[in-house]
Amino acid sequence: MTIQELYHLFLNSSGVCTDSRKIKKDNIFFALRGANFNGNLFADKAIHDGCSYAIIDEEKFQKNKQFILVDDVLDCLQKLSTYHREQLNCPVIGITGTNGKTTTKELIYTVLKTQYKTIATQGNYNNHIGVPLTLLSTPLDTEILIVEMGANHSGEIAFLSNIAKPNFGIITNIGKAHLEGFGGYKGVIKTKSELYNYIKNNGGKLFVNDKDELLLNLSEKIERITYNSNSHFLSANPYVHFSYQKTKISTQLIGSYNYSNLAAACCVGTYFGITTSNCKKAIENYIPTNNRSQVEKSKKGNTLILDAYNANPSSMRVAIESFQQMNANSKIAILGDMLELGDDSLHEHQEIVEILKLSDFHSVFLVGEEFQKTTNSFSSFANTKELNNWLKSNPITDSTILLKGSRGVQLEKLNTEL
Repeated sequence: MTIQELYHLFLNSSGVCTDSRKIKKDNIFFALRGANFNGNLFADKAIHDGCSYAIIDEEKFQKNKQFILVDDVLDCLQKLSTYHREQLNCPVIGITGTNGKTTTKELIYTVLKTQYKTIATQGNYNNHIGVPLTLLSTPLDTEILIVEMGANHSGEIAFLSNIAKPNFGIITNIGKAHLEGFGGYKGVIKTKSELYNYIKNNGGKLFVNDKDELLLNLSEKIERITYNSNSHFLSANPYVHFSYQKTKISTQLIGSYNYSNLAAACCVGTYFGITTSNCKKAIENYIPTNNRSQVEKSKKGNTLILDAYNANPSSMRVAIESFQQMNANSKIAILGDMLELGDDSLHEHQEIVEILKLSDFHSVFLVGEEFQKTTNSFSSFANTKELNNWLKSNPITDSTILLKGSRGVQLEKLNTEL
């Protein structure tokens, strides 16, 4: 079956599905494989539960014409999404970066949807499976599409760009993350720059932070619109307040590090004709979710600053710096390991410890085996469970607490004891 023939079936379906537990009637099921699962095993169940077709790559599971045999299911999914992208007649904004890409995507979506039928990547569906699924969930009458692209190995952003085919690109920043997969910081720069290269080779435009020297240098010979210079940071105590085109905007986002993400959203909005007053209204109503820059009040009188979705050396530094600037009594930092740093891990964790030694925090708690390898005098725990047990007999009350760590550390599990 050709991609064009499969696309005809797709247009007459209710969409695609890769999880047999989330089937909707008349879906097309793609039997993807993973390290610990084989979707082919669930193709029969998918048809039984209402799918019109199942795309498989093992002949022994082909029972009838509803089971479409292909060489590679993932490759088929990616090619179908690329073909669908070619049918879309709307601007596509590609976003990548070490930190802030999901927040920036959400902010831009919040602003643009005030005037356009806008679709954006759901959650962090930003990899070789998530990007195709985002494209295939985009209706043909979409007016603007925002695609988030993530990577932990060289070449991934180039690959995703060839699927999503963005007309516009934003790199939020380039910092130290996934060093293990990229082979060092130079590898991070090279991979994130793949978005700029795609835009350059395909006649697109960039939105570039004019306060970021690295990004300015990398985008020097590409058509670009800069942001940051026509907006001004006012404060972050804890919520960010800034002005854009002489209009004061009060957000529900914490941390001075979010200011550039906000400036990007305003710039993109203005480019697409959103008025400053509508930008202001949209941004002021935006509330972050998923443990990203969230503030919660606890029954124990604590103010919890939840930034526990991800962590790397650059995001950890700015989180500590922002917390240091905050006016609050009894500030406590609970920091979890930064994962996927490879041979640089001990050095990078020790660097964070040295920054913490200069802070005036009331207490610091370090969680994870990587932090335990460092030289420090702070309270240290092997995992979240250990710290949870300690908190049961040593409760913390009436404090402002920063929780920052990689997703794998699961610092959000401390919420019940805080």
